[in-house]
Amino acid sequence: MNSSQVIVSVKNLTKTFKIPTESSNGIKQKLINLLKGKRGYREFTPLNDISFEIKQGDFYGIVGRNGSGKSTLLKTIASIYTPTKGSVDVSGNLVPFIELGVGFNPELTGKENVFLNGALLGFSRPEIEKMYDDIVEFAEIGDFMDEKLKNYSSGMQVRLAFSIAIKAEGDILLLDEVLAVGDEAFQRKCNEYFESLMGSGRTIILVTHDMSAVRRFCNKAILIKNGEIVVDGTPDEVANQYTIDNYEHTESVDGEALDEENTLVPYFRIKPQTKQVLSQSEDFLLSVQYEVTKDIPIQFGISLKDDKAGKASSVFDDWITIGGERTAVSNEKGKYEFTYKIPLGRFNNRDFIVTGELYEINEKGKRGVIASTNGDDSCRFSVRGESSDGGLLKKKGEWVD
Repeated sequence: MNSSQVIVSVKNLTKTFKIPTESSNGIKQKLINLLKGKRGYREFTPLNDISFEIKQGDFYGIVGRNGSGKSTLLKTIASIYTPTKGSVDVSGNLVPFIELGVGFNPELTGKENVFLNGALLGFSRPEIEKMYDDIVEFAEIGDFMDEKLKNYSSGMQVRLAFSIAIKAEGDILLLDEVLAVGDEAFQRKCNEYFESLMGSGRTIILVTHDMSAVRRFCNKAILIKNGEIVVDGTPDEVANQYTIDNYEHTESVDGEALDEENTLVPYFRIKPQTKQVLSQSEDFLLSVQYEVTKDIPIQFGISLKDDKAGKASSVFDDWITIGGERTAVSNEKGKYEFTYKIPLGRFNNRDFIVTGELYEINEKGKRGVIASTNGDDSCRFSVRGESSDGGLLKKKGEWVD
């Protein structure tokens, strides 16, 4: 296979389900319903005329709000569902990872479940034996492989299931909402594994609500809305529109839905106020700038992300505190700017991205995100040198709690 070869082709795909609306126990009731013109079901179409292509080596993102049709699309690609209309053509061996632990037997040992699950994925025993040691090493549960699965913790089961899926030597890896499995250390390990796959020639299809994962890993993406593709483009284009769609569904305190183009917050950005390559002896200054068009209480939060590791950490308290009480940053419409100083004495040699979110607060203290920075609206800075005490980052790149 080569990078220009289409490995998954979806053409004019429509999937319709028949949902029963009334019971018809026995032939007599069915005949009565037929004579009365009752069908006894309604039609539900989660996918309507979907078309796209995935090439060999793509890390392809599929995003959309809950109920948009994402999981139905993945299950159709995986041949769990058959198309009502259109076609799905897959070239190569596809490994689906749609639900954690499907096919596991709690009465079998971890080792026996590896071979069982591998067989369900279409691999022969020699093929599973070849990948077995890698699966056990990645899952980090070697001492328990001869224990019955029912004695595993939920986290151990998740790690084993995920390890089987990603270590299976398939041409195409199909993943549905799995980047948050396991504890933080295991998530970091998974992220490092996905980074190693980028440019490796394997094809990854990822369904996720995590837009940072889309931007970090994917080279192409689509956004599905109401069973149709509304954006087919770059990860940034898809992630930005997904964020806007979520703003549309965020209600303000008085119950009014936000406008489609987010007229509540015309702009929100974080800008550097000093040079952006610094040493530990210097301070990094940044300003938070936003405009709000209604008289509502607004608060903001800022997060820092290691650009290489992708790990985010809230460096600033996302509540602005005055006199020990939680208060709004602003309560009236207008333009606002706040300046922060970040002392860099505890930072290691890394590149960072600063992002932010604006929250609307109701009388009960409930927060709803109304705007977030991304792309050009966030800012970057780099620290050169090593701190003496390990800093916010350990030297090997792991974040300190």
